[in-house]
Amino acid sequence: MLKKVLAFDLGASSGRAILGFFDGEKINLEEIHRFENTPTTEDNRMYWNLSELFSEIKKAMVIAEKKGGYDSIGIDTWGVDYGIIDKNGKLLDNPIHYRDTRTSGIIDEVGKIITKDKLYTLTGNQLMEINTLFQLFSEYLVKGKDFYKNKTLLMMPDLFNYLLTGVKKAEKTIASTTQIFDPYNKRWNEYIINKLGLNKDLFPDIISPGTEIGLIREELARELDIERKTVIAVCEHDTASAVAAVPSKEDFVFISCGTWSLVGTELKEPLINEKSMKYNLTNETGMNNTTRFLKNIKGLWLVQETKRQFKKEGENYSYDDFERLAREAKAFSCVIDVDAEEFGHPGDIPSRIKSYAENTGQQIPKTHGEIIRCIYESLAFKYRDTFEQISECTQKKYNVLHLVGGGSQSKLLCQMTADALGIEVIAGPVEATAIGNIMVQLIAQGEIKSFEQGRAIVEKSFGTKRYVPSENILWNKNYAIYRTIVEDK
Repeated sequence: MLKKVLAFDLGASSGRAILGFFDGEKINLEEIHRFENTPTTEDNRMYWNLSELFSEIKKAMVIAEKKGGYDSIGIDTWGVDYGIIDKNGKLLDNPIHYRDTRTSGIIDEVGKIITKDKLYTLTGNQLMEINTLFQLFSEYLVKGKDFYKNKTLLMMPDLFNYLLTGVKKAEKTIASTTQIFDPYNKRWNEYIINKLGLNKDLFPDIISPGTEIGLIREELARELDIERKTVIAVCEHDTASAVAAVPSKEDFVFISCGTWSLVGTELKEPLINEKSMKYNLTNETGMNNTTRFLKNIKGLWLVQETKRQFKKEGENYSYDDFERLAREAKAFSCVIDVDAEEFGHPGDIPSRIKSYAENTGQQIPKTHGEIIRCIYESLAFKYRDTFEQISECTQKKYNVLHLVGGGSQSKLLCQMTADALGIEVIAGPVEATAIGNIMVQLIAQGEIKSFEQGRAIVEKSFGTKRYVPSENILWNKNYAIYRTIVEDK
């Protein structure tokens, strides 16, 4: 009997609804709805448009029903962002976007109460101003401790699940992105909560991926004229879903490549020590309580923002155009640190790249192709940098890298990554996040017996493409130049 499930994969720039069909041997996908995820700005604050996003989710549920129905729903999103529900069950405001500037300098403020070293040791999370803890503390400084009384924090996918079911829970893979999570015991860290004056009742019970949350609310089912479906907690952090779908049976390094590039490996236990702290590597929870040991890197965000800027200037390039222009441009004319502060906020990325090049004594890119090539080469160098840090921390030699997500469609980026790292890159599946979401739903329903079987089914169901490294003398030479420029900057 054909099993059908509905996966919602919401990224920082768009969302998709994908039906997954499982015949007992292979998974097939059908994208039934795609929509933009466009933030709004009010009173100099950047917000997610929650009502519009939920409206799109409801549209997709109706479309899926008309296509013959489905058995369950799972939702994954980006990490760190949240909404606050009051005692009457009402959302207080649209969730604030992680790129909002309210957290600028907040790490140092928190560091006056809990040192950065201790905060890392307690959570294993990469210290980033966008993390939930720093967002909450910035809100606390403005609104005071009493603001959090009789309220519940729900991470973005948990918030959508609440809107669907009325049930407030925290799924552990998304909770592990907050810097308030105990990576060893898989629970909220009460020391951090108490030390920073937050209310522990703010944080809901934590559940595991594969837990049935509940049925869609009766009134919502009536509104949409659909049957009540079961909502399942999947690996709700999109990276956790993507890594769950990596078709590998051996140790591997992965890059989940979208707006962000998440570069890491999968471990049985957290890895938290002085070296991982030095490299600012993060420990996040995955399927079956595994640990995703990784670093968050600004990824195709730079390409997306550059595309938007060129469009403003009258050039409406496609991504295929970008690759063509980059291939035609001179190699290694300049490089940037993609994680530099000046590339963290929306705006004119090409101008910032030119300024970076000028400030570091490099050749200033003149053509659109040179700017685009600079981004791709700099991403590949950053991947190598992080790959070497991970290998050093785990003391493992990795022979293959799995590049999944939308970035796996870029032949140029995949080949540059293979060349920069000097190892084989296996690209795909493109829809790894949605596939991981679907796989967990099928495991929860007993259709797939184990995580390991699920990965084998993914490998059988979806093709991959292999990129073999070419002669990398020039890549090695220019990587050394890249390191000097980045370290001097």
